[in-house]
Parts: sequence; C-alpha cells; structure tokens
Amino acid sequence: MAESNGFNRFAGTDGYIASNPLVDAVNCAIALQRPLLIKGEPGTGKTVLAQHVAEGLGMPLLKWHIKSTSKAVDGLYVYDTVQRLNDSRFGGGNVGDIRSYIKLGPLGQSFAAEERQVLLIDEVDKADLEFPNDLLRELDEMRFTINETSDDVAAKHRPVVLITSNNEKELPDAFLRRCVFHFIEFPEPALMRQIVAVHHPHLDAKLLDQVLIKFYWLREQKDLRKRPSTSELVDWIAALLRSGLSLDKLEEHIPFVGALLKKEQDIEALKTFDGRGGKYPKAWSDLGPRYQQ
Repeated sequence: MAESNGFNRFAGTDGYIASNPLVDAVNCAIALQRPLLIKGEPGTGKTVLAQHVAEGLGMPLLKWHIKSTSKAVDGLYVYDTVQRLNDSRFGGGNVGDIRSYIKLGPLGQSFAAEERQVLLIDEVDKADLEFPNDLLRELDEMRFTINETSDDVAAKHRPVVLITSNNEKELPDAFLRRCVFHFIEFPEPALMRQIVAVHHPHLDAKLLDQVLIKFYWLREQKDLRKRPSTSELVDWIAALLRSGLSLDKLEEHIPFVGALLKKEQDIEALKTFDGRGGKYPKAWSDLGPRYQQ
C-alpha cells in the first residue's frame, strides 16, 4: 500500500473493506511499534484483518491461535522432551545436541525471521488470566532466552503484532497500556454494501436491498440470543444465489434461516413470529429512522 508520508502504510485491500478508524488504528500501531488489540463481536473480520494487513504491507503472516490450555512460553519455543527421549531409546536424531529439539513458536519465529513479519495472536482472552501478563516483557523488549540452552533470541525486525479478543475475559491494565486499541463497530448499511460487493460483486441492486433489509431487521430483534454476523450474511447471500430464489419470495419471508441464525431458540422465535402472522419489512422505512436510506 501507499506510504506517502511514512505513516499511512496500510489502506485496506481489495479483499477487505476497512473503515477509516480501523485503517488509522493499524497505521498508529505500526508507527508506534505497539501491538494492535482488536475487539468486536464475532464475525466482524477481526481475525482475517491480519491476513490483509500482511497482504497490504507485503509481509509474511504468522498465526498463533490461542486455546484455553495455551501458555505464553508456547509462543516463544517448545522443548520436545518426548522426541528426545524416544531418540535416546530407539536411536535416531542428534540426542547430544539439545538445540535440535528446540522448536520456535510463532512469536519466536517472528523474532528470528530475516524479514519483518505480521504476527496474529488470535483470541487472547481464551487463555488463563495470567497469559497476557506473561507476554509483557517479550512484547516490550522483543527478545527472550531459551532456558535449556541459555541462547538469547532477539528480534531482527520488530513484527507487526495484531491481537484479537472476543471479550470473554477482562484483560489486565498493564497489558492494555502496551497496546493500541480498536473496537470494530458493526458495519452500517453503506459500509456493508461495500463488504458484500467484495464477495458478491455482481449482485442485483434490488436483491441486495431486500437482503440487507431482512438482515438488519433480524439483528434488531430483542429476543435473539445470537445476532447474525457479516460472515453469516455473506454465506446467506451465496445460498440465495445458488437457489435461484426470486425477489418476490425474499420480500415475503426469510429463507434458509439456518445460514443466519445458529441458536434453536432464535429459529423457534422466528417460527413463532411467522405463526402469529408477523409481517417482514420490505422497505428501509419499515426499520425506523435509524435506517433511512
């Protein structure tokens, strides 16, 4: 991407429509050499952002997907004691060289790489409460020591670090102080049209209108336990296109609802709405003043 003044290095990509505040947050994190912490409801493009930042900057991407059992050291390196024990029992491998059993994790790989990398630390809030704090020194100093060999691994190039969170746990203040923060707001209809156009570029304008009217109406229903996301909207449109469903039928009801709603209670609530003769919106004006086009 263009780097006109050295600050605006990322401007989105053809495959990812980023809002201006999100673009600013990415460029701010790059300029400050701080991790970018991204929050937002599921399906708003937090994880895939890293792929497009890497594409936009022309850098390789490393991914570290966090699990409930993840430890901070896993991202630095792993000492494969089991393989070394097996090699010592059955032969094979250079048992005398402990370094051959040290495998760098994603964070360690980003430090050791010959070129600058983009590193995604995905869903940091899935790990235990101490996990973010255990990363503080390494993210600050961009170096760590392999205890088994006393080797020091220092970053040749400071990686561009993106961290996502689904707000499952509160993150420590000390960790937050070291990050640039951005919350991805759910796209308004105008931005959503651009996002849909990336995935379905030749969608009929009237069909798109009906799709978005139904979609945003669903999201406004107070009884829903899980509101449909952008990724589910894209899948729903694909199902509509492949089915060849007519615009008239889409105006009257919401077909293939399982592509949008993923909780049985939500599907039952929609059936109840149908059963009592509920009317689906056909125009933006039916959604109230917030959605006046």
